[in-house]
Formats: sequence, structure tokens, C-alpha cells
Amino acid sequence: MSTPDAARDLMSDQELEAAFGGDLGPAPSASAAPSALGAPQTGQAVVFHPEHRPTWTEFARGWEIGIYRDPVLCGVTAGVVLGMLGVFIVLRRAVFVTAAISQSAALGVALAFLLHARTDIALPPSVAALGLALIAALTLAFQSERLRVPREALIGFAYLAASAAAILVGDRITQEAHDISAILFGTAVVVRPADLLLVATAGIVVLCVVGVAHRGLLFAGFDPEGARVQGLPVRSLETVLWTLVALEVSVATRALGALPVFAFAVLPALSALSLVERPAGALLIASLFGGTAGGLGYLAAFFFEFPVGACQAVVVTLGFLVALPLALARAR
Repeated sequence: MSTPDAARDLMSDQELEAAFGGDLGPAPSASAAPSALGAPQTGQAVVFHPEHRPTWTEFARGWEIGIYRDPVLCGVTAGVVLGMLGVFIVLRRAVFVTAAISQSAALGVALAFLLHARTDIALPPSVAALGLALIAALTLAFQSERLRVPREALIGFAYLAASAAAILVGDRITQEAHDISAILFGTAVVVRPADLLLVATAGIVVLCVVGVAHRGLLFAGFDPEGARVQGLPVRSLETVLWTLVALEVSVATRALGALPVFAFAVLPALSALSLVERPAGALLIASLFGGTAGGLGYLAAFFFEFPVGACQAVVVTLGFLVALPLALARAR
């Protein structure tokens, strides 16, 4: 089995040959698993090699030397944190705000690369992603009474504008074309230690804040008017929540891509809320579903030779499809 090009960037050929036992052969095609190249280009042949399927031994060797350990841990961590935040998002009926935030974060990363390529100003991509994600979150989370345009329309505008702008900016970047493709299509196969550290640090911050303020956040989401009557600072709680969402979405988008981030932030919460009545229990179940999908999605991409981000999204979707009949049976 040959390893993805992204792994070659982090390790020498000698290290890879020692880990995988022999000649690595040519670089894999766009369909190699897990793919670091994104979706195949138009007209590009997709070649499968059924006689050379990946094995557990190869995965274990890659895990030992860190090729697969960091991306799996990153996917699990992001799935746990985003799954928990998704409960608050779903209760507020603002699921597509997350999609707009993730695309805004991707645009921030693309702009950081473009700025460095054109002006030699090294703005950290994570900082740019967080900045645009915060702007999008705080703008879209609160519906302005002065605007006659529904919030759903503003969310759609922000999503489309950010997506189109990210593609246009990425088209002007040649040196970092692979990074832009990975962010937009969610096919990152090798997570850098710095990205894993950012995702883990952001996750710890989110978990600590939610652990302290989860009652107020749930109350403000269920019944904002009642929360105001009880004296809760609803506006401040909403600002805290969407700041946490922007923080986690921005760093996770940089590491994993926009597609799996959106899936982690919506589907585990939908599954959990359909299975249990108590929101506190839904927080735990959604975290479990999200973390499991992050790990299993990477394994599915490795063994079945599919793009990582798409596999993680499919696994979390299958979890939701399994939860639906269970919820219907429970309701009966």
C-alpha cells in the first residue's frame, strides 16, 4: 500500500519504507485512501487496486509512527465537541448558521494564504479563520428587527458568498492549492500536530464553559422570554454560545474541512434529541455519536479507499438513519 502525498510531506522516504516494509511505489491516484487530493478532476481516471487492499497491520504501523494517529484523534475530538454544541444549535433551529460559519472559516484560511502569497505577510490561517467565523456567527445568530429580510435568507446569502469567494481566492493560489482543496472538500488525510493541538485546546475551552453554563444555555435556547423573566442574561449567553461555536468550527475546519464539520455539528444532535427527552442526556449522547463517527469515518476511508471527510459525514448520517426508527419505536 502506498501512503498519501500528504504523509510524504511530513516524513522521509526512509521512515515510510521502514514503517510499511518495502518500496512505497508511485504516488497514489486521487482515489487512494485516504485521499489527500480531494475529488477527482474532470476527465481524470479513477483507478482502484482491489488486489492491494489496506490491512490492519499497515494501519497499525502508520498509527505507531503518527501518520494516522493525529487525524483519528482530531476527528474524534472535533466530533465530541461539535456534537455537544450541536444540541444547542439544533434547539435554536439554527443549523445552517453552522454551515455558513464553516464556509466563512474556509474563506479566512484562503485569504490568509493569498495574503502571504501576495504580500509576504504571514497571517496564521487559524487566526484568519477564527476572525471570519466570529463575524459570521455573531452577525447571523441575532436576527435584526430592523431588517425585513428573514434570517434564513441572510444565512443562505452568507453561505453562498463565502463558498464562492473561497473558491475564487483559492483559484489565485498555486503554492497552497492542496490546502485549499482539502479545506473545501473535507479530504484532509494527515493532520499536523499544530492543528490537533488547536482542536484539542479549543475543545477543552468549550467543554469547560459548557460544563459551567449549560443550564443557562439550554434555558435560553428553549424559552428565551422565560429566561429573561427569570433574570438570565440571554443576550450574553447567546454571545458566549456562538463564540464557542465559531472557535471550534474555525479550528476544526482548518484541520478536517467544512463538510465533516457541518455534519458533526448537526446530525449527532438530531440523533440524540430524537432518542432522549432530557437535553442533558442528549449532550452526552451527541458527543458519543460525534466522536464515534470521527474515528469510524477515518477507518472507513482507510480500508475502503474513500476521501476522509466524506466518509466521516456518511458515517454520522448512517448513525442518524439508525436513530430514526429507534425514536419512532420509542414514541409508539
